[in-house]
Amino acid sequence: MGARKRIKAEQLKEARKNQAYAKLRNVPTSPRKMRLVVDLIRGKEVNLALDILKFSTKEASRSVEKLLLSAVANWKEKNEGQRLEDANLFVKEAYVDSGRILKRLRPAPQGRAHRIRKRSNHVTILVDSKVTNENQEN
Repeated sequence: MGARKRIKAEQLKEARKNQAYAKLRNVPTSPRKMRLVVDLIRGKEVNLALDILKFSTKEASRSVEKLLLSAVANWKEKNEGQRLEDANLFVKEAYVDSGRILKRLRPAPQGRAHRIRKRSNHVTILVDSKVTNENQEN
């Protein structure tokens, strides 16, 4: 690894230490279906996002709801002095990356076979406080 890459990697690592986030890896649903759910909560306040996920009919919303609660718990752990009610938490970043793909074969007519791709994904949610953002800007 070159010097510039190493320095940049160290900077990103230091920045990650101050952020509260949660990752969910190898979720056995397609990334396309998961993105529909994650797009609903991106940029929303945490309580509103939890309500949206709770009353969503999509299967993926259950796992995203648990992940969001985990990100909030991580935020509590990093900011022990602040109260959750005063922090005004919101979903700063939420994104879905493609995970591993299991390749299977399904029989087709006339002795052929079709390839079935069973997709999985990785979800990352980053939670931040609006109060700290306003203080940093001033």
